[in-house]
Amino acid sequence: MGDSSSSASYIRMVHHLIEKCICFNLNKEGCMEALEKHAKINPVVTATVWKELEKENKEFFESYNRDRVERNIEAATMERIQKMLSDAAASKTSDDDEG
Repeated sequence: MGDSSSSASYIRMVHHLIEKCICFNLNKEGCMEALEKHAKINPVVTATVWKELEKENKEFFESYNRDRVERNIEAATMERIQKMLSDAAASKTSDDDEG
């Protein structure tokens, strides 16, 4: 009985760590990497627990993944805007230097 109890405890711990990864907006692959690096958890274990969580919470994960995609698009757009502003400022500065 000790074995199954410790396995269940381990799975609960992985589940908890996955929830922490979700709080940091990580996807499954990012979570697998983070847990392997910081908690020495085999990525196969993380992937398996993540997959089971997706089955149990299908609507949550669909929404979570959709939101992640939208945030990534927004972040990329903001980067492009910042670059355009930076390029415009640099161009204006070089125009001022020449004149």
